[in-house]
Amino acid sequence: MIDWTPVAGSSRIIAEAYDADAERIYVRFPEGVEWWYGACTASVWAEFTAPGQSKGTYIHRVLNQKPNGRWGG
Repeated sequence: MIDWTPVAGSSRIIAEAYDADAERIYVRFPEGVEWWYGACTASVWAEFTAPGQSKGTYIHRVLNQKPNGRWGG
């Protein structure tokens, strides 16, 4: 089960989650689509969730380069 955390202040995503065992970041977009990004170590999660980090920029620059796909939990 994914433990979603609401995201405030982002126009790109509304919630995020991390599965350390699977090394996956999960993202929920405003239209309700959920996406997973694999090969994400704890340090990648820390960078993604760092204060002041633009979620959209980080997804475009880093996460889209990793294995990913639509998730329908």
